[in-house]
Amino acid sequence: MKRILVTGAAGQIGSELVPALRYRYGNENVIAAGHRTPLADDLLSNGPCTTIDVTDYDAMRNVIEKFDVDTVFHMSSILSALAEEKPQIAYKVNFSGLYNLLEIGVSLKLTRIIVPSSIASFGPETPQVNTPNDTILKPKTLYGISKVFGELMGDYYYVKYGLDVRGVRLPGIISWKTEPTAGTTDYAVAIFYEAIRNKRYTCYLESDTRLPMMYMPDAINSILDLSETDINKLRHHSDFNVNSMSFTPSELAERIKKRIPDFKIDYEIDPIRQSIADSWPDSLDDTVAREEWNWLPQYDIERMVDDVLDNLTRKLSKDTQ
Repeated sequence: MKRILVTGAAGQIGSELVPALRYRYGNENVIAAGHRTPLADDLLSNGPCTTIDVTDYDAMRNVIEKFDVDTVFHMSSILSALAEEKPQIAYKVNFSGLYNLLEIGVSLKLTRIIVPSSIASFGPETPQVNTPNDTILKPKTLYGISKVFGELMGDYYYVKYGLDVRGVRLPGIISWKTEPTAGTTDYAVAIFYEAIRNKRYTCYLESDTRLPMMYMPDAINSILDLSETDINKLRHHSDFNVNSMSFTPSELAERIKKRIPDFKIDYEIDPIRQSIADSWPDSLDDTVAREEWNWLPQYDIERMVDDVLDNLTRKLSKDTQ
């Protein structure tokens, strides 16, 4: 890789992917691109930054040419719940934005494009337990449809144009560094903030809603490991299941309560997010990723809970000083 552009660098994953890439490839070689959400101070101070509206073909192409980019990590996306509220914006960003990048990739002969997918690619007709890598993809949300679009378009551009497009289907992502947003699985981030701040959390999903989850360090490693794998080892490209752990809100609350004994959880169900969660798998079979590029997660639920609470407690105590 020569120079790397990260779109959506202000988002949950992008804000942590940029430092990881800069650590590996040098600060000056990784460009962080945001849009309306301001970039974090550490991104602004440690390397080149810019703004991009991914729905604007010319603007994106100009940035890629200006910085002599050859690899793009495309993290720009409107997430599940917000996409249902604002479908027109979601269509422009998730569909048109990706199409623009793929066309630019062919025109400028980019080396590689990484486009993460999601468990949102699956739907109620997909097998729910140990969901296979190659299975039925019939999501019932606009976000999920956009992720299937991304997987299929990535494979299409690889076969038709030789453009190296890759992606993993990420589960719900847990991070202590970024505040939760509008994702269906973001309860698993918000619960830690509320446990530390108020010793109580009201969850918008039912207590027994089991979903695949992953701690951010594993998510970053899955993206980087796939991006660096010799293409000759890959039989799949844009649609790799990656698995780490699965749990329900009540199971996560139990783990937190062991460490914060006076923590309490109650439930006030959001029908929209609950219906989205119900259409997603309980767990994933990631044999394909393990075989093709040696994927292996490092965190289970116990290690993740310990790490989040330790780091988030320190972060929030600093914020109040």
